[in-house]
Amino acid sequence: LLKDMLKTLEKEAEDDEEIYDKLACWCTNNDREKTKSISDAEARIEDLTNKIEELTAVSARLNTEIKNHEKEVAENQAALDKATAIREKQLAEFNAEEKDLLESISALKSAVTVLSKHNSFIQMPMTHIQTVAMTMQRTMNKHSGMLVGVLTRSERKLVTSFIQSPQDYFDAEPTFKQSYAPQSGEIFGILSQMKETFEKNLAQSQAEEQENQKAYEDLKAAKEEEIKSGQDQIEAKTQTLAETDEKNAQSKVDVEDTKASLSADEQFLMMLKEKCSMTDKEWEERQKTRQLEMEAVSKALAVLAGDDAHDLFTKTFNPAFVQSESTENSQRRAAASRVLSRVASKVHSPRLATLAYQVKLDAFTRVKKAIDDMIAQLLIEKEAEIKHKDFCVDEFNTNQLQTENK
Repeated sequence: LLKDMLKTLEKEAEDDEEIYDKLACWCTNNDREKTKSISDAEARIEDLTNKIEELTAVSARLNTEIKNHEKEVAENQAALDKATAIREKQLAEFNAEEKDLLESISALKSAVTVLSKHNSFIQMPMTHIQTVAMTMQRTMNKHSGMLVGVLTRSERKLVTSFIQSPQDYFDAEPTFKQSYAPQSGEIFGILSQMKETFEKNLAQSQAEEQENQKAYEDLKAAKEEEIKSGQDQIEAKTQTLAETDEKNAQSKVDVEDTKASLSADEQFLMMLKEKCSMTDKEWEERQKTRQLEMEAVSKALAVLAGDDAHDLFTKTFNPAFVQSESTENSQRRAAASRVLSRVASKVHSPRLATLAYQVKLDAFTRVKKAIDDMIAQLLIEKEAEIKHKDFCVDEFNTNQLQTENK
């Protein structure tokens, strides 16, 4: 039985070493992989941090540029609105002036036509003369500024006199005043001159209107192009800003996720180092304890299995030798017990201590039973070791599969 126990201890040592080798391999692989994962995560966090800084700067620049474009578009739109308002006012003023000039020119044409049909006012009907006088008065009042520098002082005086007393210019018999009054030819000339002046001013106004209209259209086209360009810039940069902000937000999420993963890896690595370090220490202690147990069992076996002991158990019992046999058997059990006790005390092994006590007190048959019980206990521990080994192997394979999936 002691020999079987010794073989069991040796087998346990081999199995334990095999499990330890696999566990040590698992520790080494995980340590290497987690260390690399931590290094990669730190590098990724640094890259993402730099990317976030760059994207934040781009976002700030785009926001500033968009605001500047919006300001330029607003300014161009305001300038166009102002130009449009000025143009509308100019056009209204031109239309009113054109209408007045056309009416005045039409009236002057009628007056000139009336005068051109007669050689003097004496030959004209009174109503025609009054119409001509009214036309001249209305025109002088409405366009006095336009006639400055056109009529001489004497011509103005003549027109004023004609307007005030048109009847003095067509009596049947000329009075003293009529004998010195201007002739109808002078009035005709003044009317013609006024008509030509208005026609010239009308042509100038129309030419200016065309220039103003062209200038407005050019300005409008330029401003509309600038506004469209600004709006296109705003649209493009707004799209780029949205993409930039989205990338920035995703990078921030990636940083947080990577930091969480890094923290988990660091915690796992710390626990791994601690666990593997404890495993190394425990394995060394188990090896040492088992070696001492094996040596103790071997020594106990040597004591109990000596030649003399063997003779005692193989001889035919003789009453003369009972006393001697009992004494010698007790001494050998005591010696074996002392060997087991010393080792049990040294390695703190309860099973060796129990075995030593039983060897000392019990008969040899009970010693055999104790050894059998110890072997049974060792078998139970072996099963536990095998389960632990299977667990470690499963953990190793699971970790390796997770690593490959990354």
